[in-house]
Amino acid sequence: MNLRTKYGIPNDSIITVAGTVGVGKSTMTKALANALHFKTSFEKVETNPYLEQFYNDFERWSFHLQIYFLAERFKEQKRIFEYGGGFVQDRSIYEDTGIFARMHYENGTMPQTDYETYTNLFDAMVMTPYFPHPDLLIYLEGSFDEVLERIQDRGRKMEQNTPVSYWREMYNRYEEWINNFNACPVLRINISDYDLTKQKDSIEPVLEKVGHFIQQARKWKTREYIK
Repeated sequence: MNLRTKYGIPNDSIITVAGTVGVGKSTMTKALANALHFKTSFEKVETNPYLEQFYNDFERWSFHLQIYFLAERFKEQKRIFEYGGGFVQDRSIYEDTGIFARMHYENGTMPQTDYETYTNLFDAMVMTPYFPHPDLLIYLEGSFDEVLERIQDRGRKMEQNTPVSYWREMYNRYEEWINNFNACPVLRINISDYDLTKQKDSIEPVLEKVGHFIQQARKWKTREYIK
């Protein structure tokens, strides 16, 4: 029996992995996809034309970066659902507006006009009954020190040169954001509870929880549809 069948995870499921920078979203995405024989959807960091410029000048490039991410994630979300599911996605479209755009607006590195333009576009594209939401959002969390250590370990120069205060603020904003998130079911997982790099079988307890959450969510949707 394969793991997808063992834990009752439908083969058309769409799972999104969310969490602050450095928390291990890519590692979790790969591990889940390998275990379930799902396809992956990764954030296009290396081909992003604005990212390096953004880290050098937040105020100049924050709006451009957020529009780029919104367009790319929307296209990818559309592709996933047209394909028929069976995907694990690295980072959600919801984080762009709930975390990044809002943070830059409130810190004065995105003008109000740009912020309003961005949020109006986001609402028109995503916050409608026609936009297909994931079956489950897995939120990875851990201590700030753990997250900061991972950022330093992975060696991206533009991240290592970013002030620690920026990562602290993002960390706090993520905690606030997830506590108010309700676009789809949420499974919170602490990164200290498993070690996917050293213990590959540590993914199984995660799969068990994923199966339970998705089954319960689909039962709820079925009851609502019947009503």
